[in-house]
Amino acid sequence: MTDNNIILGANQYGKAEVRLVKLTRDTDRHEIEDLNVTSEVRGDFNAAHIDGDNAHVVPTDTQKNTIYSFARDGVGSPEAFLLRLGKHFTDEFAWIDGGRWAAEQYGWNRIVANGAEHDHSFVKSNQEVRTAVVVKDGDKTQVLAGLKGLTVLKSTQSGFEGFPVDKYTTLQETNDRIMSTDVAARWRFNPEAVDADFDFNKSYEDVKALLLEGFTEGFSHALQNTLFEMGKKVLNAHPEIDEIKFSMPNKHHFVVDLSHFGQDNPNEVFFAADRPYGLIEGTVLRENASDAGNVWEGVAGFC
Repeated sequence: MTDNNIILGANQYGKAEVRLVKLTRDTDRHEIEDLNVTSEVRGDFNAAHIDGDNAHVVPTDTQKNTIYSFARDGVGSPEAFLLRLGKHFTDEFAWIDGGRWAAEQYGWNRIVANGAEHDHSFVKSNQEVRTAVVVKDGDKTQVLAGLKGLTVLKSTQSGFEGFPVDKYTTLQETNDRIMSTDVAARWRFNPEAVDADFDFNKSYEDVKALLLEGFTEGFSHALQNTLFEMGKKVLNAHPEIDEIKFSMPNKHHFVVDLSHFGQDNPNEVFFAADRPYGLIEGTVLRENASDAGNVWEGVAGFC
């Protein structure tokens, strides 16, 4: 047996989930930014794997320290912060030709005391987690923005009818049901349309608002139908976004049979089931969308 035909395949390495809290304290009214940052670099690491030669292995601890040092100058938006990190590593080390930098951002709201927002006391937001990914591959840079855990519900204007029925089907058709989901979405910008100076914060807030509006509008014939309408609404409003991917569980609500207690139940009392659940995933994109390259590789939970 010989290893002459065994070679090293695709590889990357870095520091995962660097917890970073940045306070801006230049006035009495403080600002807080709370992130979870991952840095992974790609390049010429053959010698490290094959020969145990670490001359090209920038320590993961160095990557962690770089994240904290860059935060001293401000975060701004997770996308812009990741773009800065990616440029640094690919410019600083000649053998690093790409990588993947990702972040989650957690929201904090100001505590209201005596009718006014407090200057330096916060309560953790229970809404969505903001996400961002930057992938550099040679001279190509791709940016993904996104969110997850955005739980939404509409109490009517949703149904599910006309589906195929076989001997295993027990689900009854309905034209009036609760529809609820945890929205996870990531949208990819056209690389020619954005750079580190782009206002990613404003863009994020607008896309989130459009997703929420799209969820509320019209009658939903299925979660697939709503997914497409939400994505279409975002793309129509933002020409700089080429595609948006969704992963959305159907958070089922089943009407409870109260007839045993001599009561009716006109779609008012439900059992909220946490599992099993339908899982709906899909991509909405422009026909002439720019090439995504390898940006979606390693982004779990999206088809």
